[in-house]
Amino acid sequence: MAFPGTGKIWMNGTLVDWRDAKIHIASHVIHYGSAVFEGARCYATPKGSACLRLDAHMRRLLDSEKIYRMEYPLDLSGWQNAVLETIRANELKACYIRPIVYRGYETLGVNPLQNPVDAAIILWPWGSYLGQDALEQGVDVKISSWSRMAPNTLPALAKSSANYANSALTKMEAVLDGYSEGLALDVCGNVSEGSGQNVFIVRDGAIQTPPLASSVLAGITRDSVMTLARDLGFPVVETVLPREAVAIADEAFFVGTAAEVTPIRSIDRIQIGNGRRGPITEAVQRAFFDVINGEAPDTHGWLTYVYSEEAALREPRKAAAVKSR
Repeated sequence: MAFPGTGKIWMNGTLVDWRDAKIHIASHVIHYGSAVFEGARCYATPKGSACLRLDAHMRRLLDSEKIYRMEYPLDLSGWQNAVLETIRANELKACYIRPIVYRGYETLGVNPLQNPVDAAIILWPWGSYLGQDALEQGVDVKISSWSRMAPNTLPALAKSSANYANSALTKMEAVLDGYSEGLALDVCGNVSEGSGQNVFIVRDGAIQTPPLASSVLAGITRDSVMTLARDLGFPVVETVLPREAVAIADEAFFVGTAAEVTPIRSIDRIQIGNGRRGPITEAVQRAFFDVINGEAPDTHGWLTYVYSEEAALREPRKAAAVKSR
């Protein structure tokens, strides 16, 4: 993934050129990781560009702000409008969306309360996170030597920049050892999540995923997949999973805003199922992509159109002129 280096970035309510979106080196966030953020996507659909579950993502951002005692003067609708404004300003047809709220420049000490709370929204094109082939063939995963944080150390329900130091260690170890991704365990040795993805396994036709108490992020895609799987008639259970449960699963897959729905074909060199995408994973994956690509009815009201649905239908030439950079 490479940044475009052009376009506009939203900073504290002002759209600035990409090259001018700067903060001071003494900003609290640089030294202490004092930021919370979101990752969402905007997809190109036949009815126009649409953000997937933008309201849920922005609500989680507000929750993360609250957990970390960061007050920023935007409510739920304000955040949604700011994201849509930024997409329109950049004329992007499809993109990854990264709002971030961070402690700015004032003092440098562990106590962050005297520092201003600033915010930005960055957009960029982002394809398949683990590779296009991975969506069908699956990825090779290793159990990480790095555990997820204990429940009383850092709040897993907050999407905090500080938490992702743990994710980076998990990811780097996996890549350097020849795997695509790592799978972290919680402090009890049970399955938690990937470096940036929730995990599901399939056993005897039932779909299982670790509960929030296993130090997992309450993923928006996780919730979407559970909903879609139940719509398809599959039983879905949140349950503690011992590490060996993945190895003996019939199928396994990662989900996340970046990863979308990506099959896991092996864990620690042990083949899962037939070593590629299984039938239940494929059914869930197809249902997910049908919704985000506008090929199935949006029965759950998950799509927020960058331009209203009616406007996109009335102005097909305008919609066609929107380009991806």
